[in-house]
Amino acid sequence: MLISKIAMNHPIIIAALYKFVPFEKLTTLQDQLLELCRSQALGGTLIIAGEGINGTVAGTRAGIDALLAFLRSLPGCADLEHKESFADDMPFYRMKVRIKPEIVTMGVPGTDPAKIVGAYVEPEDWNALISEPDVAVIDTRNDYEVGIGTFKGAINPETETFRQFPEWFQEQKQLHGKKKFAMFCTGGIRCEKATAHLRLLGFDEVYHLKGGILKYLERVPEEESMWRGECFVFDQRTAVTHGLDVGSYELCYACRMPIAAQDKASGHYEPGVSCPKCHDSLSEQQKKRFTDRHKQVTLARQRGEKHVGARQEKTPCGGPEKNGA
Repeated sequence: MLISKIAMNHPIIIAALYKFVPFEKLTTLQDQLLELCRSQALGGTLIIAGEGINGTVAGTRAGIDALLAFLRSLPGCADLEHKESFADDMPFYRMKVRIKPEIVTMGVPGTDPAKIVGAYVEPEDWNALISEPDVAVIDTRNDYEVGIGTFKGAINPETETFRQFPEWFQEQKQLHGKKKFAMFCTGGIRCEKATAHLRLLGFDEVYHLKGGILKYLERVPEEESMWRGECFVFDQRTAVTHGLDVGSYELCYACRMPIAAQDKASGHYEPGVSCPKCHDSLSEQQKKRFTDRHKQVTLARQRGEKHVGARQEKTPCGGPEKNGA
């Protein structure tokens, strides 16, 4: 198996997971997860709420398996799915388990995918669905994610955070007469919650891509694909292409936005300091701080050491930390 060969060459497993399921006694669950993850030397972030769990964690094969076994032993979580990628070095410097009102923030009370949700569509069936003339195909991700890649013909809500999605949809009166809606996101969590919202609004034929874009890129051959561009991801790869190969984008340290080769050719790009997207919005104090940090990172690399500020952690399944989940 290809994944097994990759895993053998990369000792760190990165697992992304989510599950909409009713949870109680969140403080107790938080303590249990922290104790387990720390005992297994795992790093990353898990978010728990009354509606479920969402997160990205990294560690050894044994550590990841121990966490997954515990989670699947919880009531309603036996079928919890996860996605894996692999790395040479630990991408997170500490383990956090946070209690929040929602595992992905929409801000609409009563939106519960565990009770009402759209229909899953397997990646192999997605092309046929979005090719139908009466289907509104909606990308539920944030604008900076859509900017580097999306499905052919998909609508971009141009949102900065997922919380803005309900208001955006409410304003799209031209869409309200559509019979079918097909929605997608990176790993499945945002589009799943978006379908629950539309179902509550009274729309019946609502569909979402099972496993998200990542599962589509993994399973659908490139020659059959309707995906255009690259897919932003929330780990050290920044973006992936078909077959989940690493893409061409990097992250700007200052604004955490994806930057392409043409961005790096700009006079506003300075490694570790700024890019064309944020150069004009940074204060001189910020630029100085980032410049000093970049010097320390470079010196540490020359000494063969890892600088703790070399990579910022990102929140799972939703965007850079400033944008929330």
